[in-house]
Amino acid sequence: MLVSFNPGSLLLLLFFPLLLLAQASSVQWVTLRGAPLSHLMLDAETGLLYVGGVDHLYQLSSNLELMSHVKTGPHLDSPNCLPPITPKDCPSARPTHNHNKLLLLERDDRTVQGSVIVCGSLYQGICEKRSLSNMSQLLYQSTNPVDTQFVAANDPHVSTVGIVLSTTSVAGEERLRFMLVGRGFTGMGLGDIPPITARRLHPAVLSQRVFAQEDELGKLIIGSYSEYDVHFVKVVTLNNHVYFLFSRRDVRYKMEYRTYISRLCVSDRNFYSYVEVPLLCHGGYNLARGAWLGVHSGKPALFIIMAAGWTSTSMAKDISALCVFGMAELDAMMERARESCYTKGGRDVKGQEDAYVVYSLSSTCLTLPQVSVSEYPCGWEHTPSPIGSVEPVMATPTFTATTQLTAVATTTEAGHTVAFVGDREGRLHKVLVWANGSGEVYGSVLVDGGSAVNADLLLDSNQQNLFVLTNSRVSKVATSSCERNDDCQSCLATRDLYCGWCVLEGRCSRKHECQRHRHAHHWIWSFESSNQCVSVQSVQPANQSKDEQTQVTMSLLQLPVLSVAESLSCVFQHLPPQSAVITGTSISCQSPEPGLLPPLPTGSDHVIVPVSLTFGNVTISTANITFYDCGAVSRLNQTSQCLACVVSVWKCNWCPLDQQCTHLDQCSNQHTPLNQKDSTGLGQCPQVFGLQSSALVPVGLTSSVVLRAHNLGIFKDEAPYMCVVEIEGVLVNLTAIAQKANDGTYSFTCSSYQFQYAVSQLVYSAPIFLKRGARRIDTLPGLQLHLYNCSAGQSDCSQCRAVPKEYGCVWCTGNCVYNQSCVGVPADSCPPPQISQVSPLSGPLEGGVLVTISGSNLGMSYQDVVGGVTVAGVQCPPHPEGYEISTRVVCKLQASEKKMTGPVVVTVGTSPPGRSKSNFSYQDPQILAVFPDRGPLSGGSRLTVKGRQLLTGQASQLQVFLGRKPCYIVEQVSDTLLVCQTLSTNQTGRVPIRVLFSKAERSVPNVTFRYVDDPVITEAVPTESFYAGGRVIVVSGQNLDVVQQPIMSVWVEPVDVQRVRRRKRLALLSTKQQVVFNGTMTTVSEHCSVLSSSQMTCPTPSVPPEVKVKGVWFQMDNVRIHYKSLKDKSFSYYPNPRLFPLNRDAPDAPYRFKAGGVIAVEGEDLTRAMSRQEVTARLGDQECEVKTLDSTHLYCEPPEVQPKSVDDSSRLPRLQVLMGNLQVDLGMVQYDSDSLLPPIPLAAQIGLGAGAAVIILSVLIIILMYRRKSKQALRDYKKVLLQLETLEINVGDQCRKEFTDLMTEMMDLSSDVGGPGLPLLDYRTYAERVFFPGHQAAPLSRHLDLPESRRHTVEQGLQQLNNLLNNRLFLTRFIHTLEAQQGFSQRDRGYVASLLTMVLHDKLEYFTEVMKCLLQDLVQQYVAKNPKLMLRRTETVVEKMLTNWMSICLYSFLKEVAGEPLYMLYRAIKYQVDKGPVDAVTGKAKRTLNDSHLLREDVDYCAVTLSVLLKNGAEVQPCPVKVLDTDTITQVKDKILDQVYRGVPFSQRAAADSLDLEWRSGQAGHLTLSDDDVTAVVQGSWKRLNTLQHYKVPDGATVALVPRSQSSSGSRVNQVFQTGEKTPMLESEEEEGLRLWHLVKSSEDPEIPKHRKSSMRERERAKAIPEIYLTRLLSMKGTLQKFVDDVFVAILSTKRPPPIAVRFFFDFLDDMAEKHGIDDPETVHIWKTNSLPLRFWVNILKNPQFVLDVQVTDSIDAVLSVIAQTFIDSCTTSEHKVGRDSPVNKLLYAREIPRYKQLVERYYSDIHSAASGCYQEMNSTLTELSGSFTSEMNSLVALHELYKYINKYYDQIVMSLEEDNCGQKMQLAYRLQQVAALVENKVTDL
Repeated sequence: MLVSFNPGSLLLLLFFPLLLLAQASSVQWVTLRGAPLSHLMLDAETGLLYVGGVDHLYQLSSNLELMSHVKTGPHLDSPNCLPPITPKDCPSARPTHNHNKLLLLERDDRTVQGSVIVCGSLYQGICEKRSLSNMSQLLYQSTNPVDTQFVAANDPHVSTVGIVLSTTSVAGEERLRFMLVGRGFTGMGLGDIPPITARRLHPAVLSQRVFAQEDELGKLIIGSYSEYDVHFVKVVTLNNHVYFLFSRRDVRYKMEYRTYISRLCVSDRNFYSYVEVPLLCHGGYNLARGAWLGVHSGKPALFIIMAAGWTSTSMAKDISALCVFGMAELDAMMERARESCYTKGGRDVKGQEDAYVVYSLSSTCLTLPQVSVSEYPCGWEHTPSPIGSVEPVMATPTFTATTQLTAVATTTEAGHTVAFVGDREGRLHKVLVWANGSGEVYGSVLVDGGSAVNADLLLDSNQQNLFVLTNSRVSKVATSSCERNDDCQSCLATRDLYCGWCVLEGRCSRKHECQRHRHAHHWIWSFESSNQCVSVQSVQPANQSKDEQTQVTMSLLQLPVLSVAESLSCVFQHLPPQSAVITGTSISCQSPEPGLLPPLPTGSDHVIVPVSLTFGNVTISTANITFYDCGAVSRLNQTSQCLACVVSVWKCNWCPLDQQCTHLDQCSNQHTPLNQKDSTGLGQCPQVFGLQSSALVPVGLTSSVVLRAHNLGIFKDEAPYMCVVEIEGVLVNLTAIAQKANDGTYSFTCSSYQFQYAVSQLVYSAPIFLKRGARRIDTLPGLQLHLYNCSAGQSDCSQCRAVPKEYGCVWCTGNCVYNQSCVGVPADSCPPPQISQVSPLSGPLEGGVLVTISGSNLGMSYQDVVGGVTVAGVQCPPHPEGYEISTRVVCKLQASEKKMTGPVVVTVGTSPPGRSKSNFSYQDPQILAVFPDRGPLSGGSRLTVKGRQLLTGQASQLQVFLGRKPCYIVEQVSDTLLVCQTLSTNQTGRVPIRVLFSKAERSVPNVTFRYVDDPVITEAVPTESFYAGGRVIVVSGQNLDVVQQPIMSVWVEPVDVQRVRRRKRLALLSTKQQVVFNGTMTTVSEHCSVLSSSQMTCPTPSVPPEVKVKGVWFQMDNVRIHYKSLKDKSFSYYPNPRLFPLNRDAPDAPYRFKAGGVIAVEGEDLTRAMSRQEVTARLGDQECEVKTLDSTHLYCEPPEVQPKSVDDSSRLPRLQVLMGNLQVDLGMVQYDSDSLLPPIPLAAQIGLGAGAAVIILSVLIIILMYRRKSKQALRDYKKVLLQLETLEINVGDQCRKEFTDLMTEMMDLSSDVGGPGLPLLDYRTYAERVFFPGHQAAPLSRHLDLPESRRHTVEQGLQQLNNLLNNRLFLTRFIHTLEAQQGFSQRDRGYVASLLTMVLHDKLEYFTEVMKCLLQDLVQQYVAKNPKLMLRRTETVVEKMLTNWMSICLYSFLKEVAGEPLYMLYRAIKYQVDKGPVDAVTGKAKRTLNDSHLLREDVDYCAVTLSVLLKNGAEVQPCPVKVLDTDTITQVKDKILDQVYRGVPFSQRAAADSLDLEWRSGQAGHLTLSDDDVTAVVQGSWKRLNTLQHYKVPDGATVALVPRSQSSSGSRVNQVFQTGEKTPMLESEEEEGLRLWHLVKSSEDPEIPKHRKSSMRERERAKAIPEIYLTRLLSMKGTLQKFVDDVFVAILSTKRPPPIAVRFFFDFLDDMAEKHGIDDPETVHIWKTNSLPLRFWVNILKNPQFVLDVQVTDSIDAVLSVIAQTFIDSCTTSEHKVGRDSPVNKLLYAREIPRYKQLVERYYSDIHSAASGCYQEMNSTLTELSGSFTSEMNSLVALHELYKYINKYYDQIVMSLEEDNCGQKMQLAYRLQQVAALVENKVTDL
């Protein structure tokens, strides 16, 4: 979806839904289609942005508003075809996405108008020009581009960079505008495009096309482009040079990937000036990922993002860094290299190479005169080029990160360099780059979470905003957000390098924006942590009385300096400002007049007034000053006014005679005030300090209260005293009589009074105080009378007697009264307990239930009921927490041995017990059944539990558990039924069901609940419905039947809410704010019907037309599956289809219908959400069969006879159409009746009869003619059918016959195989052929060839080398170092691995551990790029080590299990192939599985039985041998030898070329037969090999094999290799210019010319196989099928335990996948396939001579190749699909491959599911193998061969060992030097 936020562009709103998103005010973004977006370009003059992505181009304003959009793809294309593309010329063309590769700005010097250069990946990377002002306007595009106009890489993953340049033309009249382009190697399409080329832009004429690569513009020539693997990162220009930044493989030295920067002069059109230097950033950062040309410390510098890469690949690790390279240093190194290569031959003063000619060109460095460097700064024809520097330019990382960095942009702010660095997680880091090159991160912004920041990171022209490109967004990020901070504290807290506080302007700003930033303390930089805001340090006085006016002095920190004419002001809150007096760092102001101060807050004795220091309207700093009111202090503390005033925090004094608290030091009537300064002041306040009488006062009785006071002597007048008691807001005044004691205190006796209060509570606390006249005497805080009423709340005897004794309450005549108010005798004891309620009334036999007993007189304390409660006769211990005096007892039910019923009894003391009226029952609840018995893992299943007495105990204590998970009860529980809902769990399986009645547990024996996998929906069709609903949705999936009631739900929202939201969104779009709406979800649902575990049907819910559908999902218990998640398709609702009445003009009138026709119903949108099969039409009580349905018509066929009406109100049937829930009545239908027609006249009847007779006669004639023609066609059809049946019968008969013959042959053979007849190779030969395939002299067969004088010393050195190889560190370092060398080929890797296998064969455990260690490194390497490619080929040493390891471990399996079926398969193939003709020259055979080796020509041949004479001792016996008359003589000899030496290993047989074949006829007729002799037939340039036909040898002829004479040994036709492979003689074997042939003449295939518009493929689909040839292949396949099956089953069967090595290694691969978080089962499957079937078994299947001592001819090898390919196809995970273009071998085994796939998957699955822990068993096996075949290994020869590699790369290996710290400690390099000294007598620095 394209997203933008341009509210004004209404046209775009129609096409693209627009939405503004804002993560923060500093980040805005627009989401665009075309992910991944690849390029972003900014026009600095206009501020417009240009974006390139996949199939899309965009033009945006600086505010990210969409201005133009262009769609560039997908289009028909193929990377292997040249444009223009047509399907006819390019069959491989497919709709292909167009990835933007270049986006460049071109300015026209003569006009204002410019253009955008756009290059894509389609059509070999051609480019076009578009208008700069309107990108949708195309200015130039080549309709028929030539080869030189292909610019960008045609592979989306290969980089392309470019830059537009201008230079003066040769004539000097017009400037030449061109672009330099750097592109990586793709390997597709044209392969000769150089990595760096110059492309013409202007001027362009016909001969000089736009974008063309011309000779006069130059290009960089590279020897082997693919070998260097160049990845371009950036191209920049500075001064008169252009710099390309790229990474490539260092082919010259270590074959590692490194980063380089190259330079070209802008004016150099021939690239003579090309110089490159390597870049290295300390810490192993070697791969550039992004770059920016900026300024550092005032000088140009290149800021490069560099990642640490895997040395042998271009893949980068996560760790990366920002590195800064000064351009001056880069230029200096380039100049140094140029000077060295120009004048010093590329050597430094020490003779070491420091410059060279790169890219494998023939040019070399020269020794030109020194003046050449200055005279030719850009090179010339005679100067060497391109030049490379050996010495790299070094840098130290400025900033490092563990998340891979991807982009950088820099700017300079306030003299500081700021770098903005993007990473792979979508975050932008702000880094301050210090002058010394170090960096400090000071901020980070999340731009687009989880999406990498693209390398095109741009700054706008005023450096205020960054434009960030991510996967699908363009974001605008402010470089700083100073303005967001409103005060100095928040400004400085940001620590933003851009921001600081401008003091006198009162704002957070950039430095240059603050006018006085050059003056001290005027601009405070936020990044300096020691900086502080201008602040008031102290205020004098800090607080003062509000009734006086004083001078306030403030001391400030960092006060900015003002000019003489300027001043500051003080502002007290909202009062007018007043001038301040500045004295140094102090400022003085006058406090406000008392009348101007704000009023005191309610309940407070002071007010805090802010005082601000201002400069004009700007507040510089603020402080607070407190103004207090002493009068308010006393007013707020009425009970203790004097004490409150004296102890106040303010400077207040108390005037006791005036009853006034004042700030003044003197009282008005001249008496001494009381204050804090006077130590006695606190104790001199007049105060009532206590009660002399009791504080407990009963109500209803007349009582007197006595108060005590002191410090009353200060009062001199004779004022009366009065006691005041406050009861419920009413003041009771009582006369007080004072009496002074000897200690100076006073006692006041208040007059007697009968107190009362209205509230119903035992005690009421009433405040009491003393007044002297009108003055209130201070009272001690908390002094109160406690009035109490015995009758309040004490409803029974127990409660009354429980009142504390000091209250004197007694139970008297049925009431609780004060003891002095009792008119009778108080009760000594209470009545028996009364029980009113018991809950619950039942409990389980196990007890545990809490029983609550309610009533009265249930004791005065908990102790009264302890041991006194029984339930149904069983003791029930009370709980102290639940006891309430007299009214409630809670006890815990005890267990009972049997069911019983009885009352609850409570006994209190000696009183009679109380009994409940209702009885309590001990019950035994039972669980009878549970339904359902399974549910999904996510829970939500409603579990129904049936039982008896389920209401036993408290309902709140009834619980259900499934295993350990609770099942929450969701409905009201009855005595026989409860329903609960299951919770989610994380494990499938059965769990017990438990029901808990408090502590009692019940369950059903052997009944469990099974958690199964959640239901999965894979498909739900159809995808639309209409509003009325009821359309049946067929849902397919898995485990659908585990849900009780699946539901289809629709989330709807009223349209008016939508309108409100839309209006709000449009209103808010203009303010650029994010809108989030919350609302209640309204849903409509329908229940679904489950048909099976894989299918259910759901009627669509009915939706009102006035709502909008927001979402559709399926609710299956707790599993919710949204429809959109199925196949990323939305479910749509449409308006209901409309059906019009049958009689539209008169709907109430019946529709007249004539029987035999159809009823046509008209309507609208009938098929938009409905199909014909879903529509039902009924006419009356019968169906009207729907025949056709389109968008406007429905046709249905009613019954022949008019149906009955189903409506009693009408006799005519009505037509009703049902579409889901939609039922439409279309009106009545009336059939036309024949009785209504008038009778036909007689004359008309006669005429009709005559006419009918003529018509019938004509029809009969036509039928006769038709039958004649149809019989002829039927005869032809039967003939073809007979031919097909005959062909099928013949193929079937041939297969059966061939199979019968073959089985007879195999039965004869099996007797030999069962004993010693299986020709298995011994282990030494087996290992030699597997370890060293193709080597003529393998180390296993050689001896150490040394002079005797050196043998002992060399063997001693080799033994030390053996010891070194047993050091794991040395061995791994040795292998890694060799693999890093350029000259270490793939063949060398395999050879070294096999040598190591020989050397370490006696330590296979150690060998295995080293192999695992190296494989772990390999896994980590491939996980970082593409894990599925691991072990695909044998490209490393460890992969060949794995092959050898498998071969060692599986040798016994081959001997015992797989060898016999493999041999049987070989013999069956050989037998079948030999039964038909085989061409001795081409190797093609009539009987084969391989269509490319099929002898297609019909060759006449017949079987011949020869009688071969065999000498058995002295007796000569004839032996019959079957051959073909078309066999060559060598073929005949081979067949005779096969028969004679049947069961004998091939290596022990006589060679065919060492024997001659003699035809013996009669006594002296001996004729020696030969493939080539003087009788051979020569036709032109062809000579035919002799056959039995040629010699006319008859059937039954006698022949003999005799040793070959020396004279005949020269003519050799065939060649036998040691491995037992026999290859046919090819066309290259010529004899005197003659070409040999046997059965067919092999013709050279004419070379097909490469058409520039073709697919560039060879003839993959040259010819179709004729049917007769296909039957040959099928016949051969059917004959061999059993033997192929036997081999595959032997390899992949798990009926016997798989080999321990396989289980061990598969476990290792599983562990590796788990360790690296690979949860894709396909990846692990591929690993296992690559490590065992494709690495070992395919090799054995294709080369049985590796295991068996047999001869594999080319024709047998062709058959084995097909079988091996079938095995490969069976091990792949991709779906096996065949079509007409599929290879023949795939067609042959199309039916069998799925079965084989199941075999492979079951094999892998069984091994995976088997118990692991086979490591110990594996170690035992390895130990056994180590000792079994060690003597077979020639370890000294292997060590000597290994040393040759050590000698070849001696310096590199020693250096690698010395670089390792552990290697240094173990002195590995020193020990290797010792080995070298012994083995080679090498002089070392020992």
